[in-house]
Amino acid sequence: MAKEPIRVLVTGAAGQIGYALVPMIARGVMFGPDQPVVLHMLDIEPAAEALNGVKMELVDAAFPLLKGVVATTDVVEACTDVNVAVMVGGFPRKEGMERKDVMSKNVSIYKSQASALEKHAAANCKVLVVANPANTNALILKEFAPSIPKENITCLTRLDHNRALGQISERLSVHVSEVKNVIIWGNHSSTQYPDVNHATIKTPAGEKPVRELVGNDEWLNGEFITTVQQRGAAIIKARKFSSALSAASAACDHIRDWVLGTPEGTWVSMGVYSDGSYNVPAGLIYSFPVTCKNGEWSIVQDLPIDELSRKKMDATAQELAEEKALAYSCLS
Repeated sequence: MAKEPIRVLVTGAAGQIGYALVPMIARGVMFGPDQPVVLHMLDIEPAAEALNGVKMELVDAAFPLLKGVVATTDVVEACTDVNVAVMVGGFPRKEGMERKDVMSKNVSIYKSQASALEKHAAANCKVLVVANPANTNALILKEFAPSIPKENITCLTRLDHNRALGQISERLSVHVSEVKNVIIWGNHSSTQYPDVNHATIKTPAGEKPVRELVGNDEWLNGEFITTVQQRGAAIIKARKFSSALSAASAACDHIRDWVLGTPEGTWVSMGVYSDGSYNVPAGLIYSFPVTCKNGEWSIVQDLPIDELSRKKMDATAQELAEEKALAYSCLS
């Protein structure tokens, strides 16, 4: 029996990340090679013509899995019956803007999109927020879509997770698929904490700890962390645009693992609703190590946390608490 198509919403679909993301979804990167999809693409009125151009290209690419395309500037049409929503659209921070200005713009965008998802999305819709500030945008979305289970609202820290895997693989000259179980704790910002204390490398002699194989704590506790934290800024400097290809790829990884499950013995990083695990204040959207099964994620429990890690995990939680307060002040 042919599978029913999954309806996937991509907001900001005419932008850089959207343009990289929609062909990946249409090609089966997100849901596998036998899962048909219908793409719902939303963008703002000034981007309507560009959005139509993206639709034309999707038609021209003749993707076998693509069963339909909705390209619209109408948020209700975009959200109707979607099973998965990838929220890429947001208001970017521009030069000279205060954080509060960016936050208030994003609060109003996420408020209207959340309300449309709340009323029109399919039951049990899964949401991934990509647009920055991703953790806090996800929290706002949760606020205005109360019928969507809080477990179904997540944000993207898989890009940071993949960046950490990439740095370790380059440092040790091993293939990235041999590295596993790095963790991104906290906020998708420069306070995030990339943690390798539980990460391993597959070697001919079995799995070995990353720390042991790198053999350089100074690099792991210093340059490695800052490189991952500031990788986005380094890409903007090099490319004159923000990360698009890697962000789109990470969004596919995030949803694929969430829907299809993580491999046995492997965890990934997802920004999810904190239940108080690891003494992270409940009610923040915080990045944890998670495993996924049957379309549900669960936080990996009982990992030993050293003093350095504790400080860094608390610092990023503190930033998220401040962002949350700022966002809620924009609501009133």
